[in-house]
Order: sequence, then C-alpha cells, then structure tokens
Amino acid sequence: MADDCFAHPRLAAIYDPLAPDRSDLDTYLRITEEFGAHRVLDIGCGTGVFALLLADRGVKVVAVDPALASIDVARAKPGSERVRWICGEATDLPPLQVDLATMTANVAQAIADPHTWQKTLRGAYEALRPGGHLIFETRDPDQRAWEEWTRENSYRVTEIPGVGSVESWVQLVEVSLPLVTFRWTYRFAADGQVLTSDSTLRFREREEVEQDLIAYGYVVEGVRDAPDRPGREFVFLARRP
Repeated sequence: MADDCFAHPRLAAIYDPLAPDRSDLDTYLRITEEFGAHRVLDIGCGTGVFALLLADRGVKVVAVDPALASIDVARAKPGSERVRWICGEATDLPPLQVDLATMTANVAQAIADPHTWQKTLRGAYEALRPGGHLIFETRDPDQRAWEEWTRENSYRVTEIPGVGSVESWVQLVEVSLPLVTFRWTYRFAADGQVLTSDSTLRFREREEVEQDLIAYGYVVEGVRDAPDRPGREFVFLARRP
C-alpha cells in the first residue's frame, strides 16, 4: 500500500508544489546518458517527474507506481502520452526488455517489507535485458538522517495556485532500526482540513544491499555518492549479466 502523501488525491495533487527541487534526479539523468539507455523502467514513479524528464529526451519510459492518485496526477501533465503508466508493483509488469530500471529518491527504502523488497528486485531483473542496469539510492544509516526530521526543521507554509496556503511539517514517530517511521501533517487554509501521512523507511546497510543484489543474480558494478547529499547516501549500480 502506498503512503497517503501519494495515495490520497488531495495530497497527491500538492506533492510537486511542496517538493519543487528535484535536483536529486540529475544523478539519474546522467547515468541514463552514461549507459546510453533508450528504454527505462521507472519503479515508484510517483507523480511522474523523472519519467517525463526522460520522455522529453526521447527515452521510451514505462512508469509504475501503486498509488493511483499519483498516477492520475502524472497522466494529467503535458507530454504524459509519451509514457506508459502502470498502476501496480514491479511484479505486475508486462514482458519488458529495458536498458535501465530506476528507483529514485526514497523508493527503495519505502519498500520496507523484506518479502516485497525481494519481489521488487526479481521484478526489475526480469524487466531488464541482459546487460541492463538497475540503479537506486538508499541512505547511509550511519548518518542518522532521521534526527533532523523535526517540526522545527521542516515547518513551512506554501502558496499553491488553485489550492491556497498549505502548512506542512514532519515529526518522527518511531525509530526501531532498521525501520524509521515519521508523519507528515498538512493543514489547508482554504477549509481548515488537516491530513496526515505516515511513512516507514528501511535503513539497509551497504553490505546487506549488495548481498541482496547478488542473491538475485545481479552483478554489483559500483556504489556511488549522491551529489545532492554527499556522504549521506549510497547510489547502487547493478547489472543483469
């Protein structure tokens, strides 16, 4: 099940205005060019920002996400007809032979259930052509990013056209490593409605991720730094032989 920030129609509609800086996607765009990928599977595509960036560059994209509300937002964007949108999981895909599969931002960590994580790795593997790559990021647990997830650090008021002012902030709910749960709160000034969205991320150690990839047949070609969060994340590059 997708978190409410992606699955609730009112929250999915404001996701992009609340997170306008997507410079984190630059890493994935560069890797797409580096590998000369012409066909990409975007797992956990959300509101379609990355998928549409790829489509603008002439890449054929299949984008999958379990949250229908987010898929609906993506489909309403200009150029969306160039992307094949699928509401579902990485295990719900038709036969594919893509050059690259991606899980951007927190997608890999949001797959907190070990069984679902294993199925996702298998689904991505089956979607890749021989020699194709899987790229994703995960936060280094040693950096303890959750310690910064407080109302004081996150509170803001955002003016959104057609919606009005929206207050938002995050609060930590529970740390039970490797799982960390937090709650986003949203207050709409137009009608006073308050909505919340709880999320749980799994903070995997680098060695654990490498072992998982190898177990499902991947070759781990490298682990890079995330330029937008230097020293705080691992970006995994794995290849289907």
